[in-house]
Amino acid sequence: MSRPPTPKLTADRLADIGLFGGLSQETLDVLASSLPTSRVEAGDLVVSEGDQSTQMFVVIAGELEVIKKGESGGDVRVAVLGPSDWFGEMSIIDVQPRSASVRAVAPTLVLAVTADHVENLLYRRDVKDYALFIMNIARELSRRLRVADGILAQFYTALSHQYGPGQRP
Repeated sequence: MSRPPTPKLTADRLADIGLFGGLSQETLDVLASSLPTSRVEAGDLVVSEGDQSTQMFVVIAGELEVIKKGESGGDVRVAVLGPSDWFGEMSIIDVQPRSASVRAVAPTLVLAVTADHVENLLYRRDVKDYALFIMNIARELSRRLRVADGILAQFYTALSHQYGPGQRP
């Protein structure tokens, strides 16, 4: 049995995804016709922690989990991603290895965006749209940092209540 063809996205669908918010209709049309989509089956890794890459992904349909290697070597789920979420954006911004792995937990459709796409389809075409795209990434990174800060604050508060002020576990 053959797989159904991977659908192409429309500019209207891209406009509904926060990563592409505010981009011009012309840029959305170019991105929709240029960015590749692919299907990922449940259990398949999309990216692996420690790998080098210059590619990010946008979830079009399905569900994925973000996992980190725990101290004991097992996987620890740190987030769940669904439609309109994106991941791997740090590989567009810097050249560090992947900070986590991402695995499909259901059949999933993802859109790939490479650093070359960002350069050629955004920066070289329309600096304003490029700036909006990068700002959208920055907003999401800021939101994630605020969530992580909140989790750390709760953790340290719980520890201080358990061990008392000034004491260490």
